[in-house]
Amino acid sequence: MPRVDTTTHGLAIAEGELPAREDLLDLYDAVGWTAYTRHPDLLERALAGSTTVVTARREGRLVGLARALSDGATICYLQDILVRPEEQRHGVGRLLVRHVLDRHAEVRQRVLVTDAEAGQRAFYESLGFTELHEVGAEDGEAGLRGFISFG
Repeated sequence: MPRVDTTTHGLAIAEGELPAREDLLDLYDAVGWTAYTRHPDLLERALAGSTTVVTARREGRLVGLARALSDGATICYLQDILVRPEEQRHGVGRLLVRHVLDRHAEVRQRVLVTDAEAGQRAFYESLGFTELHEVGAEDGEAGLRGFISFG
């Protein structure tokens, strides 16, 4: 059973809810993530296999979602942070990310990969994230390097 918290923003934030396929496809389509909506079975499997799924609903409508994969000790990979365009810049994304990060507060590394849109950087920096190439480099060290491969 999902745990639901009602916020002062009029949102119902739930952890553990796996939304219905129609709700997922509608939300992912709303933000233009068609790579996910072309394969709904895969999308549902991804959410079912996630460690944490947090949803935001307004008057029953799915308006946001964030999910994470974690070993519960050393790493939390924050994935699929989505907020309907008409709900963006109203604190929904921040609530979702804070909920996920609070849930995984004990892990050493919290990682995410996102697109290069200018607003993305400011948003994630405001939540305490640092671009990977900047970590360690300020101390005269080589810093960290990240790699990614898409199949």
